[in-house]
Amino acid sequence: MIVVKRLYDYVLSWSQRKHAPYALSVLSFIEASFFPIPPDPLLLAMCLGKPGRSLRYAFLCTLFSVIGAGFGYLIGWGLWKSVDSFFFNYILSKELFDYVKLQYEHNEFITVLGAAFTPIPFKVFTLTAGAFRINFLVLIVASAIGRSTRFFLEATLILYYGPRIKEFIDKYFNLLTILVFIVIVILFIVFKH
Repeated sequence: MIVVKRLYDYVLSWSQRKHAPYALSVLSFIEASFFPIPPDPLLLAMCLGKPGRSLRYAFLCTLFSVIGAGFGYLIGWGLWKSVDSFFFNYILSKELFDYVKLQYEHNEFITVLGAAFTPIPFKVFTLTAGAFRINFLVLIVASAIGRSTRFFLEATLILYYGPRIKEFIDKYFNLLTILVFIVIVILFIVFKH
């Protein structure tokens, strides 16, 4: 836990640096593939530092997260048999792996969308998407919708409400993402039928 906290602090330290947008892009990419720290804290810190660039930062975060999702898929698709013991030891359990497989069998799109939008570790779903050979286009489209909704929502809230909204986001982020995800699923079902 101490290592994760140090990583988290290190990630946040990048928000004040000249090359913060590059750090945000790299973090978004690797988090979608294998890294444990989500890009949200860095995104929020950068948006608070330069609110006028919030939407640009959300775009970078989304773009590189979706590209990272594709990379995670490729790891799962091409290397899973070689790297599965590493991931089972450090990233996900066998039980979680089996659970994700069941979710994909039920509905690939909703499963990826939920993982892309909610606080569920996204890398688990990008890696397993490749390992289970789900439709790559489904992964990319659901990732793009879920990630853009999440990151642009955060950036827009900072843009319009400034620092006072950060505490609200920090306190209620998990609940808010789950509620918005439920609304998205309901709308998806309504429009599909």
